Amino acid sequence: MHRKYFISFAALLFCMLMVFGYLVYNNTITINKLKTDTESEINNLRNNILSNINGAKIPEQKIYISDFGAIADGQTDCKEAFDLAIKKSQETGGAQIIVTAGTYYIGGPIRLADNTCLNIAEGARLLFSDNPDHYPMVETSWEGTFLHNFSPMIYGYGLKNVSITGKGEIDGNCSRTFATWRKDQNPDKELSRTMNHNETPVENRKFGSGHLLRPHLIQLYECENVTLEGVTIKDAPFWCVHLLCCNDVICRKLKYNAHFPNNDGIDPECSTNILIEDIHFDNGDDNIAIKSGRDNDGRNTNRPSENIVIRRCHFKGLHAVVIGSEMSGGVQNVIVEDCDYDGYCKRGIYVKTNPDRGGFVRNLYVRNCRFGVVEDLFYVTNHYAGEGLTNNHFPLIENIGIDGLQCDTVRAAAIVVQSSAENPVRGVRLNNLRVKHCGKGVSIGETAGVELTNCHIDIEAGVPTQITDKDNLFK
Repeated sequence: MHRKYFISFAALLFCMLMVFGYLVYNNTITINKLKTDTESEINNLRNNILSNINGAKIPEQKIYISDFGAIADGQTDCKEAFDLAIKKSQETGGAQIIVTAGTYYIGGPIRLADNTCLNIAEGARLLFSDNPDHYPMVETSWEGTFLHNFSPMIYGYGLKNVSITGKGEIDGNCSRTFATWRKDQNPDKELSRTMNHNETPVENRKFGSGHLLRPHLIQLYECENVTLEGVTIKDAPFWCVHLLCCNDVICRKLKYNAHFPNNDGIDPECSTNILIEDIHFDNGDDNIAIKSGRDNDGRNTNRPSENIVIRRCHFKGLHAVVIGSEMSGGVQNVIVEDCDYDGYCKRGIYVKTNPDRGGFVRNLYVRNCRFGVVEDLFYVTNHYAGEGLTNNHFPLIENIGIDGLQCDTVRAAAIVVQSSAENPVRGVRLNNLRVKHCGKGVSIGETAGVELTNCHIDIEAGVPTQITDKDNLFK
């Protein structure tokens, strides 16, 4: 072949390959080849994650809060007693602080320390002050934006081997103050987001007194080797348990009775190696919401939430397991298995993001989970809240495997997968999905690979009928 014709032919072939690649990418041509993770591979991933999770080492030494002047009458301020007990734990290399039965009023935050276990015994109740003036500013975050705000009621920063255990109760007690702020918080919320987008230095992002961003009930920030086990959590000002930039955490056998606005149950954010198991949720927002920062802060921090196992939990509240919407640093390697319901959930499995966020969600596996009544069962969207639709930080959502998801009644949609042509959702596999009663079935748009196998929505088809007179074919 003449050299110039050969070059022309090569150029033509190259152009054809480029066009073909573009068509495949934009789902004009469907190639049905999705990444398939075997049960063995998912089990290996789970076991590898669990091998890196130990939680806190509980100290052997025990000290009693009553020895530091605490009076369990529900009126006497016990904050100083808790401060003194934690100081004693620090001075002696670590201790269990035993809180015996009774109600302990605490006029401000408890600030935890290394190698300290707060053991709240059965019949004991921590009743926190609802006076905002009792909570000085600390370094924290609020809906994915780093800033300074009111201290969480229980707070730990930069700690190792920290734990809260027992069968007692932690009561945010905020019905008269913090819980009423949501309706008036928008100016401060928008200010925090403007500071995020403008990349205002965190030291200049001052909220707290004079502002209306509610504090968390429990927040552990940059902590390692953490265990939260057994306690009942009631009526938080904002999120109940916020794990911010933490590593190696066990949340086990917690119980919830938290019905104020935004009372998320557990929020791992920019955190890794998390085990959440045997939890009884009953809270006024997401049961578990996995996050990794919002917009500029999330992308700049670039700390994904990853390696998370959720198992044998009992869901009741707004949404059961959520990824987002603050997930700009990415979320990956999440396994949800053998969970069921204690009551109504609005949505079962919910991935929510939008083009403001960027980031990614990948390697989400849900196995052997059951719900009773939901609005939507499995919902993936990058149109969350209708925000950011003119922005260009399109999230990457890929490799989601659902196997063994059941529901009695779906009031709206059983399966929703909606994304954008700019970055379509890729590699969603649904297997062994059963829905007894359903309003809508399936809504899938702008995706690049969704596979359904052995899925029965509303009713299983059964054996096909034969021709009868009712078909009116021979008149």
